Amino acid sequence: MIKVEKNIAGRLLKIESGQIARQAGGSVFISYGDTAMLATVCCSAEPREGIDFLPMQVEYREKHYAGGKIPGGFFKREAKPTDAEVLTSRLTDRPIRPLIPKNYRNELQIMLTTMSYDGINTPDVVAAIGASAALLLSPVPFDGPIASVKVGLIDGEYILNPTNEQMESSDLDLMVTGKKDKICMIEGGSNFVPEKTILEALDVAMDGINDIVDLQMEFSEHFDNSYEIVDTSVITEEVTNSLKELYSDKIQKLLDMDSKKAMDDAFNVIAKEASESYKENEELYPEVKGHIKTMFKNAVRKSILDRKVRVDGRGLADVRQISIVPSLLPRVHGSALFTRGETQAIAALTLGSSRDEQIIDSMASDYKKSFLLHYNFPPYCVGETGRIGFTNRREIGHGHLAERSLKPILPSSEEFPYTVRIVSEITESNGSSSMASVCGGSLAMMNAGVPIKEHVAGIAMGLIMDGDNYAVLSDILGTEDFLGDMDFKVAGTKDGISAIQLDLKVPGLPMDVLSNALEQANEGRLHILDEMNKAISTPNALSEYAPQIESFKIDKEKIGALIGPGGKNIKAIQERAECVINIEDDGTVSVSAADKAALDNAIAQVKAVTEDPKVGTVFDGKVTKLMEFGAFVEFAPGREGLVHISQLAWERVNKVSDVLSVGDAVKIKLFEIDKQGRLNFSMKLLMDKPE
Repeated sequence: MIKVEKNIAGRLLKIESGQIARQAGGSVFISYGDTAMLATVCCSAEPREGIDFLPMQVEYREKHYAGGKIPGGFFKREAKPTDAEVLTSRLTDRPIRPLIPKNYRNELQIMLTTMSYDGINTPDVVAAIGASAALLLSPVPFDGPIASVKVGLIDGEYILNPTNEQMESSDLDLMVTGKKDKICMIEGGSNFVPEKTILEALDVAMDGINDIVDLQMEFSEHFDNSYEIVDTSVITEEVTNSLKELYSDKIQKLLDMDSKKAMDDAFNVIAKEASESYKENEELYPEVKGHIKTMFKNAVRKSILDRKVRVDGRGLADVRQISIVPSLLPRVHGSALFTRGETQAIAALTLGSSRDEQIIDSMASDYKKSFLLHYNFPPYCVGETGRIGFTNRREIGHGHLAERSLKPILPSSEEFPYTVRIVSEITESNGSSSMASVCGGSLAMMNAGVPIKEHVAGIAMGLIMDGDNYAVLSDILGTEDFLGDMDFKVAGTKDGISAIQLDLKVPGLPMDVLSNALEQANEGRLHILDEMNKAISTPNALSEYAPQIESFKIDKEKIGALIGPGGKNIKAIQERAECVINIEDDGTVSVSAADKAALDNAIAQVKAVTEDPKVGTVFDGKVTKLMEFGAFVEFAPGREGLVHISQLAWERVNKVSDVLSVGDAVKIKLFEIDKQGRLNFSMKLLMDKPE
């Protein structure tokens, strides 16, 4: 067994191999503190035929036993991957994919399983390191190693790999993956920190990355990981020259089209024509279209680098035309249509009570989410047919990014005790629909009356790089994303960044290029914010269709009385007032009702149970028992008081039963609390006194 270890941010990082999963193409057991993970790599012996992409699958899984838990639910077994597992899989996949040769076609599967979790060190950081180390031991051609770290910011001090406890007070949650002295991926959120802070945090991250990369290089020296790439391409120089002569001019004309659909249709005609000319050649026929794509890619990139003009005619820093329609959906609590060029999102917002919070059953603990953003990308948004089914990884990832972008702007639960769900329906897509979701979501919140102080906007930046020559592109098109070298999403307010995500198609990015991209992104974001503020700049009044919710605190000792035996009291209040009541352990009570009258009624009943009533208060009561001396009336669930026979009416009452029956609904007024604390009510004080 081979083992290496190094102290990283005060905790021991260990990488070992040779004891577990020895039949895998590459396997390591990696631990950071007491968080431990098994990382394995397997690849097929032969390339997969008939494809033009890397068939790589990254699967991250958490085992509940790792955190000393038994899964919730009926089956008591880990089921389909959770959103958190999907997101961690993506965090590992994205920096690795560009570091494997583009012509590698062998099936590749990377499996990452968290087997021990200490509640201190997050496994998402460990996952990318474990995958990288396992790849170094495998026969897969991998231009690594890579390493991941997190950076926090507490009281102005940068913290490398902060603990979970430290993250609770951090203004920054930045995950950075890189090679030696190069950034490969960024994913994170912040409390509106400026660009300068992000760049300083990246410097801190790079120190940690370099240390972990060195550790992996030391580890890999113990193994022979030689590999051979089989080039399956049959495109000869003669074929290349022929295609260039026939189609270069036609491809050049595509660059003058400002419509994505028109460009796609024209390209497909060219590709079909070129492919059909080699139809008789079984080897060449399937590869010609791919070569035409390469010719188109090279033409686009050269045009941008040489002329500094984009495919749609924009300058490098120009943002597409923006159109905004608030209140698009009349019966929805809040909505907005956000269009930027040929990218369009409908954001629909729904307000709910605490009962609508999402319960998360995780490896570490169970917790609730009161803010949700769900992203849908139907096939029609790109003019295609496609499979309709479960939410895919892309939808989960884009939704998470948009949710992270907007979460810091939300008011506190004390100020706004609602569960907020935003659904972003992408109705057109040609570049950065996730950032359109951020803009649409912010507009929908103001439209719904969520008391946010300012808008959050997002923009996607691209990059075309050829050696030292490069061009940073603002608000990229789908074509520029597909053919370019970077997809860099930045969201925030005018004051700073709330979320950031960097994906690269090149092996790494120098810091000066990243700095220029951040500066240009800031300019674009401010422009978009100006357009959003023109449409709506302050929150509307709460929608008339939204539930009425109010939260307040009661004495914790009164929680039992409010609930009642077997939930009797709280059920009674909810039934009578047609409301929903939720009680927290700290005594916070949240009441939700359809309208203000029902809400006030429900709150009055809750307070009648949990507070000592004040003399002079009038209640709606129900007669529960008749006695010779009077009637007992329930004025709140579980609470009764006496209406003495002398207080039933102004005139003399001989028998209580002459006036009341058990079950009668009556109005009563509290006129006295005696020395024993007994509550004495009156009916006659609410009647006109005879003259």
